Amino acid sequence: MSLDQALTTVEQHLEKVSEALLCADSNALQASSQQLRDASVVFAQMLDALPVGTPLSAAMHQRMSAVSVTLGIQRESLAKVSAVTDRQVSTLVPSSDASPTYGSSMGGRAQGQGAAARIYRTAG
Repeated sequence: MSLDQALTTVEQHLEKVSEALLCADSNALQASSQQLRDASVVFAQMLDALPVGTPLSAAMHQRMSAVSVTLGIQRESLAKVSAVTDRQVSTLVPSSDASPTYGSSMGGRAQGQGAAARIYRTAG
């Protein structure tokens, strides 16, 4: 595999990750992210294997810059999706450190009050 082919593979997997993010498909996102990681490792190893001082074409530099920008955008999108998901989860499953709804956590009653809720007590 040439360096150009390795970069093309990275670009293809970046596109798959973008599609998965847009579709909010978590399974596809996980699979395509793993493929992107693997392709990126292969590309990085190929770059490391080049002799020091080997010139890369201007087109290759532009493509690598575009990959870098796209990765930054995807990282930001993932952070936003993660924040939305965290908010949704906290809405459905409140944190355990929240105070109890009805009175003190000791015995389930507020101190100094009987079993009846205040709205049912009569004045007097």
